[in-house]
This record gives sequence, structure tokens and C-alpha cells, in this order.
Amino acid sequence: MDGTPLREGPLRVGSAADGALRTLTLTRPDKANALDAASVEALTQALQGAVAEGKPVAVTGEGRAFSGGFDFTGVEEQSGGDLLLRFVRIEALLQEVRHAPVVTVALVGGAAFGAGADLAAACAYRLGSPEAKFRFPGFRFGVALGTRRLASVVGPDAARAILLENKTVGAEEALKLGLLTHLVERADLLSTAETLLAAHKGMAPASTARLLALTAPDTRDADMADLVRSLAPEGLHERIAAYRAGHR
Repeated sequence: MDGTPLREGPLRVGSAADGALRTLTLTRPDKANALDAASVEALTQALQGAVAEGKPVAVTGEGRAFSGGFDFTGVEEQSGGDLLLRFVRIEALLQEVRHAPVVTVALVGGAAFGAGADLAAACAYRLGSPEAKFRFPGFRFGVALGTRRLASVVGPDAARAILLENKTVGAEEALKLGLLTHLVERADLLSTAETLLAAHKGMAPASTARLLALTAPDTRDADMADLVRSLAPEGLHERIAAYRAGHR
């Protein structure tokens, strides 16, 4: 989907729309583009770079999945403090996406689960293909990540149902709920994003930033506090292990 890559690693940074759009592509298809510490750091730095240049951002994933969420690889060897820090950094990234002064676009061409689904939900536009599907299982192991953002997008009743029932939300339902803003063929995701951005021409960057701020409720402090509280009780490793055992 990208233009010429600017750098490689867990994230490929490129451009589209004649350089007006920064594209961020997660490049761990063998891991369903799961978010390890390096991926989160790369996304954060790339987003901050785009914001500094005043460029809108499109986030997508290489291969069949958008992102499988939190990367549990080696979690057994990580301390409770290390795990807490990883989740805190993911929440910090999601907050930067949600409250970016530039337009953010999720291009969801496959599964978006866990923190990957939260990443998509944090974007201003959420474009999906018929293969897109979402699930938010964090509460199954006691982690409160992205809850208010999801509720602000789909409404509190729908958010409760999705979270309590651990629902997998397909593309058509996601569009009806507002979890997706547009449903197009996978091959048309990037061109649709470019068309949307073309419609923004004539709006000053300061006006765009103000509009985005006024339409995104600022619950950052409460979200971070609730995340940390959910991670604080003893037994996080055991809760994660039980969750993973139930999904093998």
C-alpha cells in the first residue's frame, strides 16, 4: 500500500497522495503484526514525526491481519513491572493517535484484535475491507485498555456487549456500529483514504487540529489511571496464562 519506504524494521514508513499522507505499515505478518515493544516504539516515533511535519497518517498491517494485538511472546520471562510498562506505552501510543492534531486513518484489511483493535478504534477514520473483523479481549485477563475510546465510537451499550461477550465483530456489523467509518474492497483502502484527504483541502492545519480536539473527548488521565489499576493486582501472569490456554 505504501510508496517508497523511508525505513525498515517492525514498521515500514512510506508516503502516499503525492507525499501528503504518511503511511505506517506494521511488518510482522508472521506474528499477525502483533505489537511488541519495538513495534510500539516505532509507531510512536513515526506518528510524532508525521505530526511534526503536519502530515495525516494512515496505519495498516502487512499480510492478512491488521494487528493481532499485544505480543505475548516471552511474557512468562517478563516481570510484572515490565508488563505494566509495555501496556502503559501502548496506552500512551493510543492516546497520541486519538488526540493527534492531524487526521489519522486505520486501513483494516483483516483481523484487528486486542490492542490492534484499540489502535484502529483510536483513529479518526476507520476504513475496512470485507475481511475486517474486531475483537477486544483485554478484560478476559483483567486489562482495561481503550474502554472509553470504544464506548465513544460505538456507544456505551454496544461497547458493553462487545466486551462482556468477547464478540468478534465482522465488517458489516462494524460499519453499522460506527467502528468502521467506510467499507470498501481491500485494494481500495488506500485510494479511499486519499479521496477523503482530498476533500479536506482548504482547511487550515490549525482548524483541523481544533476540530479533531473538539470531537474527541479527552479522558486521557482517567484512561491511564484505570489501566494501571487493572494491572496492579497480583496474578497478571496467571490471568494471561489462563486466557492464552483457553484460546489455544
